[in-house]
Amino acid sequence: MEPELKFERALERLEKIVEALESGNLPLEEALEKYEEGVRLSRLCAKKLEHVETKIETLSHALNHPSESKEDVPASTQKRPPQKMVKKQSAPPKAASEDLPL
Repeated sequence: MEPELKFERALERLEKIVEALESGNLPLEEALEKYEEGVRLSRLCAKKLEHVETKIETLSHALNHPSESKEDVPASTQKRPPQKMVKKQSAPPKAASEDLPL
């Protein structure tokens, strides 16, 4: 297993992939492989940025509220796993007869 890339190196590789794809000179199979690698690198960079952002929020909060312990830090600034987008289903509309008293 290869060691995880540093953010800067992943971003460099991603930029080179974009350049290669934009050139239009790659055979289809190679373009697909580059695209797949680009998606992986893009997700890696986004994950690393999110992690750093969470750390910065936590540190900023700690600097602005030094007397609070970690338990007092709002959940919004604590490290949290990425959340998946889930479409909520709304309840079906009530029939007009359901609103009338019997």
